[in-house]
Amino acid sequence: MANDVSSSSNPVPASPAPIPLDLRRVDAAYGSGTSAPERVAAIGAVVVAHLAAGWGLMQVDAVREAVSEAAPIFVNFVQVAPPPPVPAPPPPPPPEPPKPRPRTPPPPAPVVTAPPSPAPAPFVAPPPPVEPQPPAPPAPEPAPPVPPAPPAPPAPAPPRTISATELQVVTPVSVVYPTQSKRLGEAGRVVLRTLIDPTGRPAQVLVKSSSGYARLDDAAVNAMRAARFRPPMRDGKPEAVWAEMPILFELEN
Repeated sequence: MANDVSSSSNPVPASPAPIPLDLRRVDAAYGSGTSAPERVAAIGAVVVAHLAAGWGLMQVDAVREAVSEAAPIFVNFVQVAPPPPVPAPPPPPPPEPPKPRPRTPPPPAPVVTAPPSPAPAPFVAPPPPVEPQPPAPPAPEPAPPVPPAPPAPPAPAPPRTISATELQVVTPVSVVYPTQSKRLGEAGRVVLRTLIDPTGRPAQVLVKSSSGYARLDDAAVNAMRAARFRPPMRDGKPEAVWAEMPILFELEN
């Protein structure tokens, strides 16, 4: 805000007019024949006299007030702080959505009932035509009688048993005395019942009488299986026979 200062309504006395200084008159007063220092001193005296006159005038109250009122006045502008900003008003609430209007269902269409149609008369299918029966097929001819099966051949007779002396030896029975039996002093007699097939090989070897020691019985069976014989003949054909052969195990003194 600016401070407005108005001038006083009292009349201000006019300041005395300055006294003009005419140097030419000073020269004329002091003469042109004066020296330069003298002229300077004279000018200084005049200036001092003017200053003394001005000071004397300033001692007068009316003159001093007039000078103070006529002096320039300085005005300072004070910057006033701006008023605080006014808060913006809150935004208005959003408008409410329009409420859906209830739809009125359309009136039901009138139901037109047609009169019942008469029931159709039942359809009666005509009976199917009677097809003639095909003639019966002729009776099949009787099958010829099956000839009777030939009689089965008679079962072969079981092999007969012969003595060991009736066998013809091709590869003799070679008995190996078990070493363990010798060390333990085992001895005895083994009787083997052997089936000799038509090729002369021992097909089956059975222990009919044991020696009492399994090692001696096994040694006798192994020796008999390695032997070969010539089978006996019947009606010109070789036949299988049973034979009983004893094998003796004795320790030498």
